[in-house]
Amino acid sequence: MPPGDTAADLAALDAKINALLPARYQHCYETVPPTSMGSAGLSYDEQGKVAWDRIWTTFCDLALAGGPPHRGRLLEPVPEADVAAQPTRYAEVVAELRRALWLTSALVVGDGYAPGWVGVRCTTAEEAAWLQLAVTAENVSARRRGAALQLPAGPSFRVEKEIKNVVVALIKACHYWEGHLTGAQQTLGGDDAWEAAGPTEAAATPAEYEAAMAEMEESLRPAGLPIAPRAYAGWVGVRTSGEEEAVWLLRAVLVERILARREDHVLYFPVAASPDADRAARVGRLFARSRELWTAYSSRRPAWRPSGRT
Repeated sequence: MPPGDTAADLAALDAKINALLPARYQHCYETVPPTSMGSAGLSYDEQGKVAWDRIWTTFCDLALAGGPPHRGRLLEPVPEADVAAQPTRYAEVVAELRRALWLTSALVVGDGYAPGWVGVRCTTAEEAAWLQLAVTAENVSARRRGAALQLPAGPSFRVEKEIKNVVVALIKACHYWEGHLTGAQQTLGGDDAWEAAGPTEAAATPAEYEAAMAEMEESLRPAGLPIAPRAYAGWVGVRTSGEEEAVWLLRAVLVERILARREDHVLYFPVAASPDADRAARVGRLFARSRELWTAYSSRRPAWRPSGRT
């Protein structure tokens, strides 16, 4: 491709990134440190319950902008069979999520669209779409049903671990949505329905699911990076050369409203329970072009500050 086209595409990509990100990251997102501030400990009230509203006053940088994902590994959807096996404990987890999200952000949490999910009412479908991108980038599963964001819940969730993970990922995203985005930016979440197959969906139609996984893997190969061993239901991973490349490519695909997340130097893309040739082709085409742009950009990039995590 002619150098002029590459230069123009890099400039266009930079403009898209700056348009999507909060003002604090515009024109300086290359300096966003991928290191975590550390996890805040839980506080408890006089009744021994978690005082969710007393814990957080600041947040790490958005993973959406290149900051550290809240979780190192994905918090996956819970199989419906696990929910059915422990209904009492599941109800307790849902009740604690409701209490936590109300105390931290006055969000109303209702029943999810299926067992293993809770629904968070958003003001608009655009808000739900942006929050899905942001929460998923924090390595917490998220789905969307209209203006309701769907978040995982399961009977094995612990207050100090999985429940806290869901709460932090959402209130961190809400903090940036409410306090750092302009009205125009709040319409940029896109309207595509991205949904990674969970264990329940993958097991329900195994042949179709396998075809969908193979389809996405093949679509990503032209970018020239190795496909990672399968680690999750509903996600195909691509191994990049390192954290710097992974962060750069994550931003490049997110601005195209493609759901994505990263674990260290592995970039993950969602796969539904059945094949979708058009979507797989779109993801593969945009990812391959993003990799070409990364190759052109990396020869003149500024100094990188690696996270130092293992």
